[in-house]
Amino acid sequence: MTTQFISGWHGSLDLVYSARQGETHLTHALVKAPLKVQRPFYPEGKAICHSVILHTAGGIVGGDRLSQTIQLQSNANALMTTAAAGKVYRSNGQLARQTIEIQIEAEACLEWLPQETIIFNGAIYRQDLRVELAPGASWLGWEITRFGRSARGEKFLEGEWRSHTEIWQQGKPLLIDRQWLPAGEKMINSPVGLAGESVAASLIWLGIPVSQEIIEQVRILWAMKGDRGEAGVTQTQAQGLLCRYRGSSAAEVRDWFIEIWQLLRRSLLKRPAIKPRIWMY
Repeated sequence: MTTQFISGWHGSLDLVYSARQGETHLTHALVKAPLKVQRPFYPEGKAICHSVILHTAGGIVGGDRLSQTIQLQSNANALMTTAAAGKVYRSNGQLARQTIEIQIEAEACLEWLPQETIIFNGAIYRQDLRVELAPGASWLGWEITRFGRSARGEKFLEGEWRSHTEIWQQGKPLLIDRQWLPAGEKMINSPVGLAGESVAASLIWLGIPVSQEIIEQVRILWAMKGDRGEAGVTQTQAQGLLCRYRGSSAAEVRDWFIEIWQLLRRSLLKRPAIKPRIWMY
């Protein structure tokens, strides 16, 4: 499929978080519409900065180019989420693309927890996320994607979706995850595609090593849900955690991911799991 940029939003977000005397502050914020960041929140004290990213245009269309650059300086702690579900609308043939570059310095921790993204039928979208993780730093990120507005009976029959995630440390790859879903009945129903489902999701933790006991606890959390969708849990070569989901319910996987996040916070970060208030609405 040949695509090119012709027009659209060229939005950007450039953020820097710094640690001072045990407190984390957003010390640099340069934004260009339609991206915006709300003022920082501190629901669990000044050590951890909660930030909410907004897309003021309401969704992404063909021709849009969005970029985010995020840096956590040494010892900084931040939790980032989005104000609402992301939407990628039907394209007129142009590619919509988002590039996210994240640098996490020593002893810093970023929890990257966006709400789901809805890929409308006919969308052509690519997201590239690259994380530079310093020794001693930690990263937790998830991605939840719904293909087609299934509540309206819509299927992803036209277009394509690509998601490239790379996590590096000192010039070495810790995890390379490249996914591609060309639209159409064949891929939607294929066992190597969506297998008839409409939601796919991944959760990645890298930093403090994950024990086999924690792996088993994550599997038990899924088993307690009744196995309505399909899920997989594994330990990465870098002693991290990788969870996959394929099913029909964004709410089901979001609830599971939140339970995993709570477990990792208690077990590895030694902190309570205080949900961002935006999740309560």
